[in-house]
Amino acid sequence: MKKINYIIFSLFLITVMGCSKSFLEKNPQGELTGEQSTSQEGVEAFLTGAYSLLNGNVNGTFGNYGAAPSQWLLGEVTSDNAHKGSDNGDQPNMNLLERHSPTSTNDNLENVWARCFEGILRCNNTLKFLSLVQSGDKKFPDARAKEIQAEARVLRAHYYFFLVRIFKNVPLITETTTETAVDNTPDVYPAIINDLKYGVDNLAPVNATNAITRINKVVAQAYLGKVYLYQKKYQDALPLLNAVIASRPDLETLPYTNNFDITKENGPEAIFAVQHSVGADGTGGDNGNVGDILNFPYGNGLPITCCGFFQPSIDLANAFKVDAAGLPYPDQTYRVNPYKSDFGLTDAEKKAYQLDKTLRVDPRMDYTMGRRGVPFHDWGVMQGDSWIREPSNGGPFVAYKNVIDASQVSSGTGPGNTNVTGLNVNIIRLADVYLMAAECEVEAGSLPNALTLVNKVRARAAKLPVKQVEGAAVAAYKVSPYPSFPDQGYARKAVRTERRVELALEGHRFYDLVRWGIAKTTLDSYFQFEGGYFPYLKTVVMEDRDEYFPIPQNQIDRSQGILKQNPGYN
Repeated sequence: MKKINYIIFSLFLITVMGCSKSFLEKNPQGELTGEQSTSQEGVEAFLTGAYSLLNGNVNGTFGNYGAAPSQWLLGEVTSDNAHKGSDNGDQPNMNLLERHSPTSTNDNLENVWARCFEGILRCNNTLKFLSLVQSGDKKFPDARAKEIQAEARVLRAHYYFFLVRIFKNVPLITETTTETAVDNTPDVYPAIINDLKYGVDNLAPVNATNAITRINKVVAQAYLGKVYLYQKKYQDALPLLNAVIASRPDLETLPYTNNFDITKENGPEAIFAVQHSVGADGTGGDNGNVGDILNFPYGNGLPITCCGFFQPSIDLANAFKVDAAGLPYPDQTYRVNPYKSDFGLTDAEKKAYQLDKTLRVDPRMDYTMGRRGVPFHDWGVMQGDSWIREPSNGGPFVAYKNVIDASQVSSGTGPGNTNVTGLNVNIIRLADVYLMAAECEVEAGSLPNALTLVNKVRARAAKLPVKQVEGAAVAAYKVSPYPSFPDQGYARKAVRTERRVELALEGHRFYDLVRWGIAKTTLDSYFQFEGGYFPYLKTVVMEDRDEYFPIPQNQIDRSQGILKQNPGYN
């Protein structure tokens, strides 16, 4: 690849890519010539290249973990929801992230930095060459030109939003930037907002390409609403989020499981999803969900068996417990008499283990994590330790949402790589929008509106099919609507709890804790609780610096010191 500046590397001549499932499926077929670059075909190819980085991959399958669109590592493992899993010696730099002690040479941080800036440069090149084409004789119709510009700018905002949540201080590079290195201390949020506003103002509800997988006005509205929410601009966010809600069917009518079913992708709940595709097309799975390649159960004879990473925490499992009324336990009282499956039992006790079917839980628990004695997709009943690489390191649970059915493996995984699936990853889905809108209503003091939104999410959860073994439910499933939100503080906690259980393991949790200003209190408490089972967490304490991660050192070196390291990191 060609070096463009000291900060990032990229393919200056973006390659032509074929289309199958949507618009990002094939490996490069050939580079654009100078003449092709300034043609309509060339601009469309540049835009396709900008979309293709959404899966965090330039080429190959392994090594894209930090840039995974699911943000399982930086959004979940760094929080109270998940462990790195696997064994202690595999991917040691991930251990440092889980323990909030990363260095600036952590390869996962370099990965997400490089991939996002690759995406940004591809967006910038789209805009540059669009301008050149529009100044010539063979230009796009004005409507399509505005749409291309809007798509590229929303994509650029997305890449910058991922970066700013992780690093906070990132350099702003646009299509007009000429410097070889750019200061990273100015706030980039205004530029993100401007790009998203352009998308809202210039995109139609349906993209002109008629591809439901392309960015459209609804995507831009949802994303701008989300960014405003992060900025605590609730009055600006709410109308945008309400517009998205109004554009879709009632959430209660949309099955929860469709969000994680490879055969039902891009349905009404999928607002903005990263498109993944696999098949015998010469890609080797490059366009599949390579970011989650490690995150499957580990054991002989399983439909997919690699590599035992991304294990739900004991704390998350207990967060799904409900009281007799079917409501979540407040203020971490769910930790009383914690449920641990068969974790910590002797070999003899594990052999005699019986699932407690009286455990009263939200049914979303068993559609979020696999636990011993409970059916896991169509794989059969989860068997406990034989599905786990190192239980003492990662615990007794396995991830569920990123795993496809056994019956889908032959058609839904990459050739020779069954752990590279074609399952899409939702960046924003409708339930997320409902809960963001509910959060805005709470902060505005409109508690009845917030109550309605939260209860719609809970009502949909109550419709989940009961998991059974031999005709009997495997738990005392219950999820009930809140009767009321008596005050703002109660409502705020209710919305935050609902975000955790509804969106668990989907990449939101750590960023939510940071933006709510409760990362330190929540995680220090978690480290003490979870550290009682995993000693490597017992001494972890969140420091002021730990809401953001260090700027990759090699990027600072390439910038000749223009990039500044985040406070608290060497």
